Formats: sequence, C-alpha cells, structure tokens
Amino acid sequence: MAQMIFLLLVVAVAWFGYRKFVADAQRLSKKRRDVEKEQQTGAMGTLVKDPKTGEYRVRREDE
Repeated sequence: MAQMIFLLLVVAVAWFGYRKFVADAQRLSKKRRDVEKEQQTGAMGTLVKDPKTGEYRVRREDE
C-alpha cells in the first residue's frame, strides 16, 4: 500500500511539473514573438487600453 501511495505522489508531482513547464514555455514563446514583432515594426512598446479610464498606456511585462 505504501508503494501505491508513493507512486501516486510521484505521478502527481510529475504532472504538476509538466504543466508548469508547458505554461512557462508558452509564456516565454509569446514574449519572444512580441519582442520580434516590435523589432520588425520599430515599435517601442505595445499600447493597451485601460478599461476603467479609456486611456492607452504601454503594456507592462506581467500582462
């Protein structure tokens, strides 16, 4: 029974690790595509509209 619990624990940790890896890879890939697009167009940043004020601002890195 202890082996079964240990195996389930290992599988759960591996699954969560895999999901974290995939999420990080997607985030980094999107960031790289955005940087490449900014370099191609010569832009200094990407503007996003603030829904509360309606004003545009430069997008932060955590968005």
